[in-house]
Amino acid sequence: MKLKRIGVIAAVVAAGALALSGCSAGSGTTSEIVAGTSITVAQNQPFTSYNSSSATGNTTYNSNITYMTNSSFNYYDSTPKLIKNTKFGTYTAISTNPLTIKYTVNKGVKWSDGTQVGAADMLMYWASELTKYNDAKGVNFGSAGAGLLDLVKEVPVVSDGGRSVTLKYDQPYVDWEVNFGIGLPAQAVYEEAFPAVTNGATAAADVIKAIQTDDTATLTKLASAWSTKFDMTSLPTDKKLYLSDGPYILSKLVKDQYVTLVANKAYKGWGPLPKVSKITVRNIPDETAQVQALQNGEISVSYGQAGADTVAALKGLSGITTTTTPTSSYEHVDLTFDNKGPFDPASYGGDAAKALAVRQAFLKALPRQDIVTKLINPIAANEKLDDSQTLLPGAAGYTDTVSANGSSAFQTVDIAGAAALLKQAGVKTPVKVNFMYAKSNPRRAAEFALIQSSEKQAGFNVIDKGNDNWGSLLGNKSYDAVLFAWQFTSLAVTGAQAQFSTGGGSNYNGYSNANVDAAYKKLQSDYNKAEQIQLLQQIDKDVWADAYGVTLFQFPDVTAFSNKIKNVKDAPLSPNVFWNYFDWTVTKSSK
Repeated sequence: MKLKRIGVIAAVVAAGALALSGCSAGSGTTSEIVAGTSITVAQNQPFTSYNSSSATGNTTYNSNITYMTNSSFNYYDSTPKLIKNTKFGTYTAISTNPLTIKYTVNKGVKWSDGTQVGAADMLMYWASELTKYNDAKGVNFGSAGAGLLDLVKEVPVVSDGGRSVTLKYDQPYVDWEVNFGIGLPAQAVYEEAFPAVTNGATAAADVIKAIQTDDTATLTKLASAWSTKFDMTSLPTDKKLYLSDGPYILSKLVKDQYVTLVANKAYKGWGPLPKVSKITVRNIPDETAQVQALQNGEISVSYGQAGADTVAALKGLSGITTTTTPTSSYEHVDLTFDNKGPFDPASYGGDAAKALAVRQAFLKALPRQDIVTKLINPIAANEKLDDSQTLLPGAAGYTDTVSANGSSAFQTVDIAGAAALLKQAGVKTPVKVNFMYAKSNPRRAAEFALIQSSEKQAGFNVIDKGNDNWGSLLGNKSYDAVLFAWQFTSLAVTGAQAQFSTGGGSNYNGYSNANVDAAYKKLQSDYNKAEQIQLLQQIDKDVWADAYGVTLFQFPDVTAFSNKIKNVKDAPLSPNVFWNYFDWTVTKSSK
């Protein structure tokens, strides 16, 4: 399971299993699409990549779209409960010692180019998640989930005419059910890497061969295509770059404005059947503009982060329903450990203690409670600080971990304590800190302003490096601190492993702690719930002790929708309100 970044944030391992227009669906069902119906949804960041599993494409705003264009073995409902999609395929534990899982895609499940979905796609997903194939000096997929399938070292066995793969784990793995699936279409990646090949079945077979034989020359080109070719800001003329095996397919894409999906005519109903013929997702960063668009009927659903003014304005609209849902997302500030900046030991001749003191000083001056009180409590009055890096408020073990993890040292602003640490470390002030955040996001801008003002009093000169392309810049070492959020895509206990583990695919700040690595390694195979919590608490304590950064608050997602739209229901896990788009209906065409 991966975390996703939301910029207002994780691959959708459990992609929705769905259907479409004008085609008879599998198992004797028929399409439920109502011709001419449409829904427009607003979110506050644009669609930028069809590969939401890559390090640069790993945002909620991309996966919201790919969730509607891809099918998979399971998905989460709003409970959240994991729902198996047997119309798409099946997975079975054929052995527990060693743990061995067989995945089979049903016959006739195809990509929109007519290629059968199957082993090639699953093998590429497996390869992209291996540390072995995320090597800057070799084969490098650049996956946000690098390392998450390292327990499956043997190449999965292909069977059933290329529709099945069997994974054998080296040891028990608690999160196996949500750690594997279908990613990009393998044949499309191959044809992008090798343009001379134009037959989908041939390309898929070549992918299987390259992975089975560890053909690094071929895999190097495949990895490059996988990580770079599927980023997009306009609709490509090359349709291979947005193939669909789900109910919808891209039809329009205008940079920074909107993306439109229409019914995929190649889809035959291997999952829940959607009802609406067209869905448009608009990028409207400004909250006030979202409210105005909803009031004017330009959009039907407003989703994402909202401020107090937005919530108040929504309450004044007639014909609009508004809900506030605690989500699995949490806001945080991370500090960069490896860019020779103010928080990197390399800046002080390798003096780790001095760098730690500077990080601690910065965190002591960070106005965490002010951010919650001024920006979040007007929306969710009972919202409190999130004081754990590994457990969300309300989760089992959260209260105990907060009492012992060391977060109390950073709960209230301590300007004097921060200044004393800088003086003790012998660091010349003001300390320059380049700070990145989503510049056009009003709430993020307000958070930054509070942080900049408070840090100045302690001796930090916080430089505004706000950038709306922040997601693609993560890990490039151009910033010293960054503000964004992580969003869980499943209930996996190892959900943050790629974030905190040394070299993890989502470890963008160069953090490394051998104790944390060892704890996650143990956690992977520990089925005892009490021991799982203890390991997460141990990791939490280590991360706080290292002054990794701070958590701020759990996201209260505000969703507003026209009463002409039925069955809109938010959910705590990604993709939140989009989870049941297949249930959405309209009384008539709605913007």
